[in-house]
Amino acid sequence: MNSPAVPPREGDLGGPPAGERTDYAGAVYGSLLAASVVATAGAVAEYPRLQLAVMLIVTGLVFWGTHVYARLAGERLVGQPITWRETRNVARHESSIVEAAVLPAAAVLISPALGLDLAGTAWLALSVAVAQQVAWAVGGAVRAGASRRQVAVEGLANLALGLVIVAAKAALGH
Repeated sequence: MNSPAVPPREGDLGGPPAGERTDYAGAVYGSLLAASVVATAGAVAEYPRLQLAVMLIVTGLVFWGTHVYARLAGERLVGQPITWRETRNVARHESSIVEAAVLPAAAVLISPALGLDLAGTAWLALSVAVAQQVAWAVGGAVRAGASRRQVAVEGLANLALGLVIVAAKAALGH
């Protein structure tokens, strides 16, 4: 049985240089994660705004760290140690998972200025998370040169995923 070709050691795990491919997976994933946090946060108890904002950022950080570790461990070459350079490159590449939590957290923090109660705050943050998820998917497709049809399909697919979270929140009754 032939083993797969081993990639050259020179490359980093963060992907090719900018411009060679588009990768908005972390931003889309992080947005969906943020939407899930907001949708389920009030299922057990109501969280004050600061707690919800912190929960969004901390969850993003934990999942970011998990993705960094999984990529490093999963793509490591046999017999080769993981270098700090590779770790930094992967951490930078996966940082959009955390970045995707920032806008929903900001929406939570500015919600009092908009006159929103905690329920309204959660709906605002959820809307922001779903909207940015769709925007990242559409932006990635456009940047990749996808056809208009493919851009629309990617946008609608991501909207459908976001609406599943919205439906779950509505079903939880908060």
